[in-house]
Amino acid sequence: MPDDTAEFGFITALPSIFLLAFIFYTKRILEGLTLASLMGFIMAYKLEFFTHANETLIGVLTDGDTQWLFIVCGLMGSIIALIERGGGAAAFGVWVSKRAKTRRSTLLWTWFLGVIIFIDDYLNSLTVGSCMAPITDKHKVSREKLAYIVDSTAAPVCVLIPISTWAVYIASLLEQSGAAAEGEGLKYFMQTIPYNFYGWIALLIVPLVILGVVPVFGPMKKAEERAQNEGILAPPGSEKIDIHAGERFAVPDNPKILNFFLPILFLICSTIYFDVDMQMGVICTIAFTFLLYIPQGIMGPEEFFDAVIAGVKNMLFPLVMVVLAFTFADINEQVGFLSYVIDTAKTIMTPELLPLVLFIVLGITEFIMGLSWGMYAIAIPIAVPLAVAVGADPYVAVGAVCSAGVWGSHICFYSDATILSSAASGCDNYRHAVTQMPYGFLGAFFTAIGFLIVGYM
Repeated sequence: MPDDTAEFGFITALPSIFLLAFIFYTKRILEGLTLASLMGFIMAYKLEFFTHANETLIGVLTDGDTQWLFIVCGLMGSIIALIERGGGAAAFGVWVSKRAKTRRSTLLWTWFLGVIIFIDDYLNSLTVGSCMAPITDKHKVSREKLAYIVDSTAAPVCVLIPISTWAVYIASLLEQSGAAAEGEGLKYFMQTIPYNFYGWIALLIVPLVILGVVPVFGPMKKAEERAQNEGILAPPGSEKIDIHAGERFAVPDNPKILNFFLPILFLICSTIYFDVDMQMGVICTIAFTFLLYIPQGIMGPEEFFDAVIAGVKNMLFPLVMVVLAFTFADINEQVGFLSYVIDTAKTIMTPELLPLVLFIVLGITEFIMGLSWGMYAIAIPIAVPLAVAVGADPYVAVGAVCSAGVWGSHICFYSDATILSSAASGCDNYRHAVTQMPYGFLGAFFTAIGFLIVGYM
């Protein structure tokens, strides 16, 4: 890390400003992340930028979180491919079609499925998007709207449930930072759930949009008109990120609905059994699916492992994009962007305004940096003692930080949530982010009002 980051000041924001301008002008995210990262390395390390860029990329790739991401998402791709090859997805489509005969009921089923798969947002997005896309296609639902429903249900429900990977992670941060005693992190987290306003509001807005209470407007309206009037469901460029754009599998005759529900149910239960460990969950589910499908004769061992490999290959492009986003977030940390933002925001933090300021400042920071859980690791150890120091409620402060992470992720072009929801739904991630953004700001508006009210209570 450069020694003179304190001298950068506002200049630390230049790579992020360039990235956002590049994305809005060119609609190209992959190239924008690469160029903005290089700008950050040149700014921080001058002529030695290439060496440090190489070291940072190696560090990102060898980081335990990145390896976890590759294993979990890669094998989730395998599970999805196996369910498709085993006929489970087709059987699920028939099963839902008998119960959801209209466009609106199909979208409500999509939302409901997202709510009940609350263990992990990756599992949620990849499962719901993959399974519901063929069904929503029959009702001419734009892939942008499907991606919005998937994305705006996944993280919000996970951050509100105390037996999710999000809850376990945030609870561990609370214990590591000293905010909660050892073994008390989850109890502390549960007391912050009522104040996670954005999670509640985002989760509520989705069915209101489906039912027409909240109208379809902005870029989403144009996407829906394109889908319904022209029959073009996915925006241009979606095939690059669509995890279903690769190899197609022949579906067996008379597919069984149990070949869908049993692997998904086993994945959820095994994840919970191994202390909410998704990595153990996906590995065990691959083994379980082998034992479930092979005796039925719907595929042989060779076909099984071909499907496993095909599923991993389908996830490569989204994972490459996530790695580039992590690299960009890393160089932003190295130049001190987040520290600069927090230090600047501290000057306006009163007990009454603290929750609102935390939500807005950290949400915008997450939008710019795409840190994902990395923002929580940095902000939670700061937010709790800061709340105590100024006389604010620390539970509300943590709720504001959690809300900021979800909101910023929702409106970010290159957050892991945006990328994986786009990949599963078969929607170009730029178009997904642009169409979801107005609803993200709508949720943020009501969230800000909530934190303002609570701050003055």
